[in-house]
Amino acid sequence: MVATISAIVITKNEEQRIGACLTSLNWVDEIVVVDSGSTDQTREICKKNSKVVFYEQPWEGFGIQKNRALERASSEWVISIDADEIIPAELAFEIRQTIQNPSYDGYTVKRKNFYRNQWIQHSGWWPDKVLRLFRKDKGRFSDRLVHESVELNGQRGCLTGFIEHHSYNCVSDFIHKTDSYSHLGARVMFEHGKRTSAGKAFVRSIITFVKTYLLKGGILDGTAGILIAVSNAAGVFYRHMKCVELQQDKNVD
Repeated sequence: MVATISAIVITKNEEQRIGACLTSLNWVDEIVVVDSGSTDQTREICKKNSKVVFYEQPWEGFGIQKNRALERASSEWVISIDADEIIPAELAFEIRQTIQNPSYDGYTVKRKNFYRNQWIQHSGWWPDKVLRLFRKDKGRFSDRLVHESVELNGQRGCLTGFIEHHSYNCVSDFIHKTDSYSHLGARVMFEHGKRTSAGKAFVRSIITFVKTYLLKGGILDGTAGILIAVSNAAGVFYRHMKCVELQQDKNVD
């Protein structure tokens, strides 16, 4: 039998990027989109694609939202893609070939991360290996609010192709993601019983900058390397400080 594959995508206000993402998925059997209340043209763009099965689901966190999409996929294999990602034709061909004669239950794939039109080859952004292709009955996403990952019940291999990730097109994208991800990260820290302080926030942010810019070669990425290093450091600082606020609020209660 010919193996089938579903793509799963979660969205919210992605009208600027979802079109390119869906176009790069025209080779799959179905595209399951789970939207969490878009107020732009995301819904309309998705519904114009004949392969899209569109659902609406209140936001519960990245991991839970992706599991909602996974539950609705009808194919034997699943490829998980973010709305700001594109699958090049070479990777699409490799995936189609792989699932017809698989050696593993899941496969990692490298991501080429871009800032504007620059492929970031250092700063810890390459090679960015993520598990994205797997048998539906062998994987599920961790229930984390942020930085979720696929938990695979089986063996994993690695594909040679790569996904294109176009998440950052301007400085404002870094600022927005730093704020939203640090908020979710602080909740995860607090709920797992981790405690921190302003001093730890400062020290860890400095360490993060040095690791990103020097140890991970961010200096070789030019202006983008400085932006990424500062953004990473700010994310760590804000996450710890927001966790401090949660600790203070609990003590007041």
